[in-house]
Amino acid sequence: MAAPAHIRITYGALATTLTPALRLWLERRATRGKEDPFRLRERFGHASQPRPEGMLVWLHAASVGELQSVLVLMCELLAQRTDLSLLITTGTVTSAALMAQQNLPRTIHQFVPIDTPQAVSRFLDHWHPNAALWVESELWPNLIWQAQAHRIPMLLVNARMSEKSLNGWQRWPRTVRSMLSGFAAIYAGSAPDAERLRALGATQVQDVGNLKYDADPLPVDAKLVGELAAACAGRRVLVAASTHADEEQMLAETHAHVAQQFPTLLTIIIPRHAVRGDAIAADLRARGHTVAQRSKGEAILPTTTIYLADTMGELGSFYQQAELVFMGGSLIAHGGQNPLEAARAAKPILTGPHTHNFAAIVHHLMQHDAIRIVLNVPLLTTEIIHLLSEPDACAQLARRAQKTVQEARGASHHIRDHTMQLLQGSAV
Repeated sequence: MAAPAHIRITYGALATTLTPALRLWLERRATRGKEDPFRLRERFGHASQPRPEGMLVWLHAASVGELQSVLVLMCELLAQRTDLSLLITTGTVTSAALMAQQNLPRTIHQFVPIDTPQAVSRFLDHWHPNAALWVESELWPNLIWQAQAHRIPMLLVNARMSEKSLNGWQRWPRTVRSMLSGFAAIYAGSAPDAERLRALGATQVQDVGNLKYDADPLPVDAKLVGELAAACAGRRVLVAASTHADEEQMLAETHAHVAQQFPTLLTIIIPRHAVRGDAIAADLRARGHTVAQRSKGEAILPTTTIYLADTMGELGSFYQQAELVFMGGSLIAHGGQNPLEAARAAKPILTGPHTHNFAAIVHHLMQHDAIRIVLNVPLLTTEIIHLLSEPDACAQLARRAQKTVQEARGASHHIRDHTMQLLQGSAV
């Protein structure tokens, strides 16, 4: 179903009018490190690399989380055909850096063009993708409408639709239906997402599971794991992963209470944003804790109560040492962090009540009694003491978490196969 002409014309005209303001906005973002100043032309559809020969699949992921969810799928697609290349578009410098770290063959990264008719036309005229995969909830009208006009077969994968987004799109029913109808299939990230997408008029919705379950385990540094094992020998270890402001103070309070019963307790705090490390360390020391800060090269001593792992890319190694894992961003109204990485590592997981960013995943783990939700610091303290006191219950919780994730894998295979079917009828 094509969008009504007046809607497309009005939206396109508005986007065109805003182009100078968007250019200024992007330039200001670049001065704050939120855009790559050397690649701003890509945001206006100017390609910085030539189109590769052969078949080209375009995957668009907004940022790091969406990109991580399709890394396995990307590898599976590349393994299908040697004449297949991937074009990855994202909108953040952090996702561009993550893409560069992957060092995948036959893969090109570009920043997604702003959603103006001119930038989108420039982008599509250069790349001519044979198929396009949109990840999660990125619905840009001009990009979708022009991809439809170019007869590019599209899939919406790991599709998300929150209640808030549903309510917003319901004010523009014909516009959203025209976009959703352009996808050959919509692979929902969860059953509730599928229901909300159908409520917006999507008819081609499938629920094959969440791509996040298919992700590879986090990388582990054997040397670091050995060093941690030696430093933590004989101690009970709680890892608090991806914490946010105010949670470090809550965990300091929790540690003080738990340590009354388990005096060898070591709490390893891994802040979501490592740049906060110095401020966190100063605050924890002011609260009476003996803190060792990883970014400063400080060692874990027998007297250390909190180890502040304010570095990047080492979470997998710290999970190896964890007896319990607390997922940050959940004792405050941030919305939680992804618990699947800890589950893959077979760790018992605790989380606060604010988990709306990963609501479907947390609900799935709850259904299998594979995660513990605590409402506040006193209940977190009680649950930690209970699990540290009951090693069998702790081990069973960890096994259920790992098993739940393993049994939910497989969405990437369905999407890979459908993408290859789309390519069979496509030509460069």
